[in-house]
Amino acid sequence: MSFILLGILNSQAAAGGGPIVAVAGYVAGGFNGSIRVDTVDKLAFPGETISTLATGLSVIRNALTGFSNANVAGYAAGGLSASNRNTVDKFAFPGDTRTTLGTGLSSGRRSLAGFSDNTVAGYAAGGLSASAVSTVDKFAFPADSRTTLATGLSSARERLAGFADPSVAGYAAGGSTGSLVSTVDKFTFPSDSRITLATGLSNSRDVVAAFADNAVAGYVLGGPEPPTTTVDKFALPSDTRSTLASGLSRAKFSGAGFANSGVAGYYLGGDSAFRTDEIEKFAFPSDTNSVLTTVLSDNNDQSGAMQNA
Repeated sequence: MSFILLGILNSQAAAGGGPIVAVAGYVAGGFNGSIRVDTVDKLAFPGETISTLATGLSVIRNALTGFSNANVAGYAAGGLSASNRNTVDKFAFPGDTRTTLGTGLSSGRRSLAGFSDNTVAGYAAGGLSASAVSTVDKFAFPADSRTTLATGLSSARERLAGFADPSVAGYAAGGSTGSLVSTVDKFTFPSDSRITLATGLSNSRDVVAAFADNAVAGYVLGGPEPPTTTVDKFALPSDTRSTLASGLSRAKFSGAGFANSGVAGYYLGGDSAFRTDEIEKFAFPSDTNSVLTTVLSDNNDQSGAMQNA
């Protein structure tokens, strides 16, 4: 874009409900260097143990995105199989049972970004259809009804990433319009009005990943090709940007990102000189980085991320 005994209380409460509790993050689909996959790996918090869901995606695909209805369900949206997909798979928490929405994306597309507003709505932004698009689809929870925002991205672009400050705003960062951009668009909740931050990424890049520490900071990691170790941090709600002195452990692109808010953010998989099964952890609030001994079930990039939180 992710329960009580296993979780850590987040700093934001779900709209109209109790606290958001982080239980697990998920990495869905992707490309292992040989084939596209339907695999969904689950990283359980706080022990950081990995398992693979018995039921994966409904369609094997890569270049998808994810978003979540906090503590209710995670969604894996879009991607590429034999063609661009409008498929949206829904994984109900805590059983991780999968259904596929009757109404998918407004168009088949890949290399898009996802972000969520707590228990209110999930968003799928941009991507590549016949060409790059500025479309932002919104799925209202819990009905999962879809609308398309009248105001989309500030420019048509693909290979971008999304993060959110729940109940405040969602962000669509970086990407490519045919050339790389440093643009960060901000959508204010609940109006979905858009502005473009005066200060974007520290350099123009695509195939980035993102995660957020709720109400504290959003992070945009890695990218482009050739890859970088860069991690930009946007303080919330001011949106002031800094760049971490210590970024990724090595230069990577096309990884996935999710967070256990208040505890740590994770960058999973990705590509450098080779695709990897590595999981990198950025501890909050120090942003110190380590590489877990736990790894994904396979080397993987171009996957989508969602979380039970």
